Amino acid sequence: MEFLKNFNIAFAKGDIAFIVDSITDEIIWKIIGDRNIEGKEKFIQEMEKMQSEKSTELKIDQILSHGKEGAANGIIKMESGKKYAFSDFYVFQAAKGTKIKSITSYVIEIQ
Repeated sequence: MEFLKNFNIAFAKGDIAFIVDSITDEIIWKIIGDRNIEGKEKFIQEMEKMQSEKSTELKIDQILSHGKEGAANGIIKMESGKKYAFSDFYVFQAAKGTKIKSITSYVIEIQ
């Protein structure tokens, strides 16, 4: 659970180095209702695009982890004032691993 906390903090801060070290080369990121990103290079490109808007606050409500799966949800606030509720589901390369092989994200803009 500590790993997922750190991963979410790195994501909010735009710490691409930490994130790159935390994913497999074959990462699949499904952003429900938007797009699928497959492979480490495309994942990095997407992270770099997201650098244009910085987050100002991250509130993690829950983190769960069991075996090869984990989940986190919360709210992230951006510099623009927009707020998003998110729920991410993770599949790890191995139990007790620190390499993520897939992420399924649900993101909703909130007031």
